[in-house]
Amino acid sequence: MDYFELEERFYEADKLINEGKISDAAHLLEAILAEAPDFGKAHNHMGWLYETKFKNYAKAEEHYKLALKFAPEYPAGYYNYAYLLSTLRRYEELDTLLNNAIKVPGVSYATLYNEFGLMHEALGKYQEAIHYFKLYIQNLYEIKTIEAAAESIRRCERKMQLL
Repeated sequence: MDYFELEERFYEADKLINEGKISDAAHLLEAILAEAPDFGKAHNHMGWLYETKFKNYAKAEEHYKLALKFAPEYPAGYYNYAYLLSTLRRYEELDTLLNNAIKVPGVSYATLYNEFGLMHEALGKYQEAIHYFKLYIQNLYEIKTIEAAAESIRRCERKMQLL
């Protein structure tokens, strides 16, 4: 099967996920990976399914690592692995991942700066969190998202007052 056929099947799996047909999507992604084990985007989606739908974090991480190995230019792999590392409170690894992701062409700086902010907030480093939430705001263009980011800054300032 050629690259374009793989991409077409991958986007069909993505559509199935969006339609809530999780089992069908998982089977299609497995078929893609059986045929092309180095298809990184399919690994990312399998990781996402294992993380969010099946709550199998070990399998999710395995697929995210393969996604980064085989598709290092695919930003979604970095975002999803970052969310998993944050959930698992593995902040040193998360910091390394985010610093690598920031170098990827086409990556959303806003998404990464928000993750940096949340990580520092979780670590109780509120000044650093505020710094990253400000960088997050600089890279946003929708007023609702900007207001939510401003709320993150206010939350950190309030935590500093209380703690």
